[in-house]
Amino acid sequence: MSRKVTKAIFPVAGLGTRFLPATKSVPKEIMTLVDRPLVQYAIDEARAAGITEFIFVTSRGKSALEDYFDHNLVLEQELKAKGKDDLLEVLENTNMESGAIAYIRQHKALGLGHAVWCARRLIGDEPFAVMLPDDVIAADKPCLQQMVEAYEETGGNMVAAMEVAPEKTSSYGILDAADSSGKVIRARGMVEKPKADEAPSNMAVIGRYILGPSVLYNLNQMKKGSGGEIQLTDAIAEDIGNGVPVFGYRFDGQRFDCGSKAGFLQATVAFALARNDLRDDLSAYLNDIVATCRAAQ
Repeated sequence: MSRKVTKAIFPVAGLGTRFLPATKSVPKEIMTLVDRPLVQYAIDEARAAGITEFIFVTSRGKSALEDYFDHNLVLEQELKAKGKDDLLEVLENTNMESGAIAYIRQHKALGLGHAVWCARRLIGDEPFAVMLPDDVIAADKPCLQQMVEAYEETGGNMVAAMEVAPEKTSSYGILDAADSSGKVIRARGMVEKPKADEAPSNMAVIGRYILGPSVLYNLNQMKKGSGGEIQLTDAIAEDIGNGVPVFGYRFDGQRFDCGSKAGFLQATVAFALARNDLRDDLSAYLNDIVATCRAAQ
């Protein structure tokens, strides 16, 4: 039986340059989909999967992200005084208890693998999850919870996987799949951002991982890969060569790439339409836009 996964690493040290000028002063991870920051979606997903220790790998200029998880006693007292219990409950769900959250600084942008490596002393010899808040996944059962349940049966390392268009493989880590059927896919290898004509498949790794401490050992060697960076994909692939099984998990749900402007807008619309308090007004507005565009054509 696999050891229980209770720790998760959130690499959030990126500068968010694709969202400038907003990210000049606002960390990308607390930009909101409707009324919840990106990072809140990741935290809620992690909690549903049984995560109790949250490790953020940050960088300079991320103090607003750290402040977000603190108790705001003045605001809480104001909501209590006005009897706004529904808003108070929403606020309380954003709080983190003392000792549940830790922040580690990544002083140089050396890649995702390096960001994960920075948290090694807080992981020790335990399995751990890695969650990229840029990847927001809408699902009836949260993606990481799906993976944890599958991991309990497989052990080894596990990555979330989905098919992408062949021309998109150069943007992802790609699995060399021994078997592409079913939800759990045994991997023969992994390649970081291969050219379309060199990719072993179109099965891409998405921003959810469950990894063993051996991956941290591999990262400790500081081998540079694609783009001259220390790639997490390469460290996981090295485990395959060392006889540690690696599985892709074909999750149920819709993934939004909120690291891109288009993906962020798509997610905003999708999550708003899923809410009873917003659906009718937004649907009417979108229908009006469609009708206006058709009339113009």
